[in-house]
Amino acid sequence: MDPAELAARAGVQDTLARYCHLVDAGRLDELLLLFMEDAVLEAGDLPPARGRAAIREVFRGTGERLAAGAARPLIRHHLTSVVVDVEGPEAASAASYFLAVTERGVDHWGRYRDRLVRQGDRWLIQHRRVRTDGRAPGSVFGG
Repeated sequence: MDPAELAARAGVQDTLARYCHLVDAGRLDELLLLFMEDAVLEAGDLPPARGRAAIREVFRGTGERLAAGAARPLIRHHLTSVVVDVEGPEAASAASYFLAVTERGVDHWGRYRDRLVRQGDRWLIQHRRVRTDGRAPGSVFGG
C-alpha cells in the first residue's frame, strides 16, 4: 500500500471517528462540517435528507427523541469493523458497524455505508446510509 492510500484510509477513519464523538456530544455545527454542502443522509425509513440544513434537522429530531426518552440524554456510538476502499485520490467508500449505548445500556445497533470525497486535507461525507439492524426492548428510538 502506498503512502497516499495509507493517508486516505487514515483520513477517512478520522472523519468517521469524529462523527461519533461530535454526534454524541450534540455539537451539530462541527458535525455538519464533516458533510459536503450537498451531502445526502439516508437514515432508516426517513426520507433522504439533502444538504446540511436538512441533515441538521434529522440530528435535531434524534436529539429531541433521546432527551424525551431518557432521564439523562446520554448516548455513545461505538464504531467497529471499519473497511475503507480508496477509489482514487479524491474518493473513498467505507462500511462499518455501530453500537449505540444510552444510560440503560445497549440501545440499538446497525451499519453505516459511506461515500466520502477529499476536500484539501480532509475527507468529507458525501453520502451516508444508516441502517439499524436491531433495538433493545425499551429503546429510546422505538424498540
